[in-house]
Amino acid sequence: MDRFEVVWRPDPELAASTNTARFMEAHGIGSLDELGERSVREPEWFWTEVIRFLGLPFDREPTVIKDTSRGLPWTTWFVDGRFNLSRACVDRWADEAPDRMAVKSLRESGEATVVTFAGLRDLVSRLAGALASLGVRRGDAVAVFLPMSLEAVASMLAVARLGGIFVPVFSGYGAEAVATRITDPGPKVVICANAFQRRGKTVAMKPVADEAMRMAGCEAPVLVVDYLPGHEPPMTDGRDHRWEDLVPAAEPLPPAPTWSEDPVMIAYTSGTTGRPKGAVHVQAGLTVKLAAEGAFQLEVKPGDTLMWVTDMGWIMGPWTVVAGLANGAAVATYDGAPDYPGPDRIWQVVAELGVTHLGVSPTLIRALQPHGADQARRHDLSRLEVFGSTGEPWNPEPWWWLFREVGGERIPIVNISGGTEIGACILSVNQLLGVKPTSLG
Repeated sequence: MDRFEVVWRPDPELAASTNTARFMEAHGIGSLDELGERSVREPEWFWTEVIRFLGLPFDREPTVIKDTSRGLPWTTWFVDGRFNLSRACVDRWADEAPDRMAVKSLRESGEATVVTFAGLRDLVSRLAGALASLGVRRGDAVAVFLPMSLEAVASMLAVARLGGIFVPVFSGYGAEAVATRITDPGPKVVICANAFQRRGKTVAMKPVADEAMRMAGCEAPVLVVDYLPGHEPPMTDGRDHRWEDLVPAAEPLPPAPTWSEDPVMIAYTSGTTGRPKGAVHVQAGLTVKLAAEGAFQLEVKPGDTLMWVTDMGWIMGPWTVVAGLANGAAVATYDGAPDYPGPDRIWQVVAELGVTHLGVSPTLIRALQPHGADQARRHDLSRLEVFGSTGEPWNPEPWWWLFREVGGERIPIVNISGGTEIGACILSVNQLLGVKPTSLG
């Protein structure tokens, strides 16, 4: 088959129900090309209507959508608006649908935790209160060194809630790499786990955090999550605090009245081409763009479950949190290896957590392909609707294997490409155009 031929299209009923089609219908737009052309010609109109369509809550409406007065490289968005990422991802749904699932978290050990939007708001607001009690104020950085978990999701949302700056650090880093990422932002608090389990072995995180802080000259308080029961970490009197002691008893705090352009996250590049660089992202710009990508590229809707096989230290971790929760979907997390204790592990996780939208990398699929599609067929993947993909180019063989052998030609592969520096994608498949093998649209 020609690699440039469309091999998947939505049926008419599915096409009509997509967020993209409903957005176009609401504005009398007849084609995706017409929508694209108008969005480029009238970006202020487009982003105003996207915000309205997705119901993203501004506490104070912006007076200007896009300000290029300082030049295009220094464009600011949603000027004079007040917006908080945590309110958009948590509070609006806790008010509207408190019993809907918000986070489904599974550990390699098999322990599963689920929380509703009401439960997530309680956790996030108390964690914000705990961080405030440790001295975190608006504009302060908080470094988070945790496995992909409920606690990691809550940490991002709590820091944003305070108007702080979330600094995620990949859970597999050694002390030197961690130190590189906490030196510049100078975190007011460091959140880390005592340890976690990976491929059946204990990975101690607290000693790594201690050494990294020593190397960086950081003397901030440390909030330690008792993530792996029975593993007692080294604790420094007067500096270290246990999550379990502080968070449940903390005063819950509402979202801070942050401005659209207030920094909300510093995401570090991988460092493959030099010293890692911290990319600064802001409250409204990050939320609006990622919510739009979740809605219009992956077609995430309320009640879905979005999972990306990633870590909060890579941009797709925060991407998943915002793209899922801002659209009223649940976010699923897993802290283990995708092929341990067996090569079917990731498919087992997808089935157990009821994942509807699964994000993968071509490298992951290349690693799973030799074990055969029977590993996936052992599990109920009937809820799975979309494969997301990013991180690197596809080659045809694993793409076709995922599409045909695992997905049965039923599930589209939505390939997106962007970067840490922009925190979002700039090229993407749109389901209304259909899917071509290995393509970016």
